[in-house]
Amino acid sequence: MAKLKANFNHFCNLLGYQFNSKYLLVQALTHRSASNKNNERLEFLGDSLLNLITAEFLFQKFSDLPEGELSRLRSQCVNKDSLFKIADSLRIKDYIQLGVGEKMGGGQNRPSILSDAVEAVIAAIYLDSSYENTRRIVISLLEQYIVSEIKYSSTKDPKTTLQEYLQSKRYHLPVYVLIETSGMAHDQSFKIECQIKELHISTIGIGKSRRIAEQNAANLALQKIGKTNE
Repeated sequence: MAKLKANFNHFCNLLGYQFNSKYLLVQALTHRSASNKNNERLEFLGDSLLNLITAEFLFQKFSDLPEGELSRLRSQCVNKDSLFKIADSLRIKDYIQLGVGEKMGGGQNRPSILSDAVEAVIAAIYLDSSYENTRRIVISLLEQYIVSEIKYSSTKDPKTTLQEYLQSKRYHLPVYVLIETSGMAHDQSFKIECQIKELHISTIGIGKSRRIAEQNAANLALQKIGKTNE
């Protein structure tokens, strides 16, 4: 138990926050496979807090951007990929509490489990302290990902560009279909088909997440149409 406490102290140092209630931290890092007292409810609250704090940050930083552009930036900044990067930097896989079966299946490396734990930790900070404290920690954790996305804010992602082009031509929106998932749970690869029936276009995108695979498929569709991502 002393070793566990030392590990959690190290985690708190990486996080930049020392918990008053160790119970909240333990619950935030407990997967449903390990206990009935798990992080699912905290994950629900943390997701809302994360979106609110990010929206507030973008709203204040970019006072001239319209609602649609702010929404696009938020979706780029807050997603499973960025949360997994944060989980990796905090070494959450070393602290997450899993059931025996989940652990044997490599759950400690599964992006969905680790990104959910990040949201749960955010909620735990909020319940343990205050909104302002939570905001400070979240901005600190997300800033490098927010900044990297904002650098390319003038460039729309391929899915957005494709959707806007099709809408301008009064075509139906593209359909994205999951064709195949391969690899181990912690290192999966997704194959997504982008279908544009009116143009008789079908492209295949591959990526480490569904989001990346869809973007790659959309980019290939744009190339077939002869329109570059702008």
